[in-house]
Order: sequence, then C-alpha cells, then structure tokens
Amino acid sequence: MLEDGKLYIGTSRKPDDTINKGEYLELKFGNRHGLVTGATGTGKTVTLQVLAESFSNAGVPVFCADVKGDLSGIGAMGEAKDWVTKRAEQIGFNDFAFQEFPVIFWDIYGEKGHRVRTTMSEMGPLLLSRLMSATDAQEGVINIAFKIADEGGLPLLDLKDFQAMLNYMGENATELSNKYGFISKASVGSIQRELLILEQQGAKNFFGEPALKVSDIMRTTRDGRGAISVLAADKLMMNPRLYATFLLWLMSELFEELPEIGDPDKPKLVFFFDEAHLLFNDAPKVLVERVEQVVRLIRSKGVGVYFVTQNPLDVPETVLAQLGNRVQHALRAYTPREQKAVKTAADTFRPNPDFDCATVITTLGTGEALISTLEGKGSPSMVERTLVRPPSSRAGPLTEAERANIMKISPVAGLYDEDFDRESAYELLAKRAAKATQQAEAQRETEDAPPPAAPGGSGWTLPGFGDDSAPQSPKPKARSGYQRETVAEAAMKSVARTVASSLGRALVRGILGSLKR
Repeated sequence: MLEDGKLYIGTSRKPDDTINKGEYLELKFGNRHGLVTGATGTGKTVTLQVLAESFSNAGVPVFCADVKGDLSGIGAMGEAKDWVTKRAEQIGFNDFAFQEFPVIFWDIYGEKGHRVRTTMSEMGPLLLSRLMSATDAQEGVINIAFKIADEGGLPLLDLKDFQAMLNYMGENATELSNKYGFISKASVGSIQRELLILEQQGAKNFFGEPALKVSDIMRTTRDGRGAISVLAADKLMMNPRLYATFLLWLMSELFEELPEIGDPDKPKLVFFFDEAHLLFNDAPKVLVERVEQVVRLIRSKGVGVYFVTQNPLDVPETVLAQLGNRVQHALRAYTPREQKAVKTAADTFRPNPDFDCATVITTLGTGEALISTLEGKGSPSMVERTLVRPPSSRAGPLTEAERANIMKISPVAGLYDEDFDRESAYELLAKRAAKATQQAEAQRETEDAPPPAAPGGSGWTLPGFGDDSAPQSPKPKARSGYQRETVAEAAMKSVARTVASSLGRALVRGILGSLKR
C-alpha cells in the first residue's frame, strides 16, 4: 500500500462499509499546508502522529507541539495493542511494522527537553505587543523602545534589557518625546507591569541566549529520515498566549531565514500548529494579516504548515483558504455554533455523490475522518470517508527515564542547556548611568570648593571686607609736625556725631518695633 512520493494516511470505505482504496498525501503537495480538525477524543493526535511519522520516513524534518504529553511516544517502538493490530487488519495494511523515530525534545522551561529561547530583538515589537496584550498607545511606546535601542547600539536580548530600556525612557520622556513622538509615562508604567506578569508566568525562560537556530529543527539522520522536533507544551499551555506567540515567532523566523525554492519534490520542513485557535483568539487585525502573509508565502520556502484545532471556525477564512490538505474528524452539532461549524466543514470539501458530508461528519467514529488532499495539478481530491492507519510508534507517552536517555544522545545536547548573558542594553545603560553620576558628583564638588588662597594668606573671607590676602589700599602718610584742630573743625565733628547718634537710635527703634509687632 506504500507508494513512492506519497504518504499513506488510511483507507477509505464505501457507504456499505466495504474497503474502497488507499488515501494518500502527495509529497510534492506537502508544502501546500493543511488542516486537521475534530472534537476532543476523535483521534486528532493519532492523525498528527501518523502524518509526522510518514513525513519523517520520507526524509522531511517535522516540528510539532505535544500539548497533552502523549505525543512523546513517537520516539519509542510501537506496541501491539488490540486497537492497533485490529485497525491494521481492518484496512488491509499488510506493510505495517512497528518503528521508533528520531526525536529531539524541546522545552521553554528546560524540564522535558532542551531549552528553546529567542531574544527580544528577534521577537520584534509586533509579536511582543501581542504577547503583552498592549493597547495602541503602549504598542507605540514599544516600537519607540526598539527604535531607540537600534539607533543607540543597545541589544535587547532578555527581559531585564527591555525593563532597563523602559526605565531609561521614563526618566528621559520629555527629551525623547521631542525626537520620537510623545512618550507617556503612564504607558511606560503599564508596560512595566505587564512585563512583571510575563516574568512570573515564566517568560524570562524564553528570552535570552543562546537563541534557537532554525537549522537545528531541520535536521536529518544518517539513514535519511527527518528528525521530529517535539515541543513539550503541557506546562506551556498554562500560558496560552506565550505558546501561540512562540509558535508564530518560529513560523516568522522560518519565513525570514529560508531561501526561496519554489515547489520542491518534497517539503524542507513540516510545521504542525496544535491548538491553533489560541493563535487567533482576540488577535488584532494586523496580526491576522501577518499570519495570512506568512502562510501564503512560506510555501515557496518549502515549508508546510498544518493547523490542528477542534473547530474549522477557529481559523479565519483568509487563512483557511490557503489550506489545501484537509482531515476532518467528527464534530458535534448540539449548539448553533457547532451546527454552523459542521456546515462550514462540509462546504469546504469537494462533494462525493455517495454521501452527504454534513450528515457523515456528525457520525464519524474515533479514528475515522473525511479526507481530501491535493492531487494532479493541485486540485482537491473528492472527499472520502477514511479509516486512519495506526501509528508505527508508541501510542502513548514516554517514561521520564526514556525521555532522559533520548535527550542524552540528542544531536543538540549541550548546545542550549546553559544560559549565556553577554553585555547588552541592561549593562550598557547601567554603565552610562554610573558615568553620568560620577560626572555630576565631580562637577558638584568643583562648584562647592572655596577659591584657592593666595600665598601668605589664610584664605578666609568676611562679607564686605574681602579676604586677608587681598592687597591693602595704601595708608595716607602722616603729616610731619603737630597739627592743632581749629574751633570750626571741632564744631563740625560734634554736629556730625550728634546727627549720627540720633539716626542710629531711630533705626534701632524702627527695627525692634517691627520685630515686636
């Protein structure tokens, strides 16, 4: 049943439950993106596991998130469980064999995988604003912060770098507003509070160095299989906005770093975005437009993006239109929104005259799906009711010991496990502040110092008298001989003393009187 250049997904059934034919996804259309939807418990995780295994065997690296913890079993040999062997027999999968796959485990918190980080600069102001639920005014301040950092040679690597930049902006808001536009101290304060919340939620583990290299999730093994990168997301899901922002950042990095290659014979990487509704919940229009742009253009970079979610309505129509490969598991139709979702899902398929899609979607069993993939010149195939093949690897989680052993022999072991804190905005701004403080203290000491004393003087100064080192005016020479005071001169001196004495008493009375009053 395995065919070259095609991935076997399962076997379709006719309305009378007889086996029809194998359903495949052509490798050359693997980068045309896809959608896997269905209610909880209908088999989405097993379908994701089957697709990841198939791409890996075809030499295509895979990146996916393990939201519930049970996808980790892809790194271990499969087990002969009843439902596994029964499904293989039911669909006539004679080539079925158990297998283990090359897996690299990643974890933002560094607990269940190798540390995965990025820097604040690589994240950029748009995604950071999304992560912080920033208002328009706050987003403007964040953009200004990145602008100042770029112009000032201040690398923004981790949270403390960005916090230092915000402190600098708050202290110099007036001067910076004249150059970059109005910077509100209230907005700066709000952003600082949001950063504290992010820090408490573990975002400080995400920002820093060494940053993840895209090439490390695009590895292949010596036997030609693609490595499957599995992100441990069970703890990360406690902060769903951080989870969605991280995956969107990774998609953006792939888009920016990979070269254009057109339509290759097989994808360079396949990216599974589980719980995709978290990406679009309350997302601003500019962010949705960014996602649409990345999804539309990343195909020519050889990357296939597959969204996994419960409801097709979780994905905006502009993005949904880019997803050519569809796997639809069962949906429930108890509420008006669920009924609308069933109709939407049914209308997106190329109709099959043998059955009504809207009716079948609500009656599909676990592990059963409606499948339509691109074929021929890129047109969608007729939708078929399909039993999905069982996974070759373990359908269940690894033990802690098994996970630890895989991490020890990982090709990236030791590359990302230790933090590296180089000189960046925090340290550079601290140095500038210390230098400015020293200069201010030196200037203040210079202004407060007394003037230097002239040689031979004490340097003391009395108000109105000058200092004792100042040159003294020459004393008049005494006239030689005895001079007798005339009567007229004596009378004038007496009058002067009387007037001065009376004036002095009048001034003293005036002063004392005013004090008493």
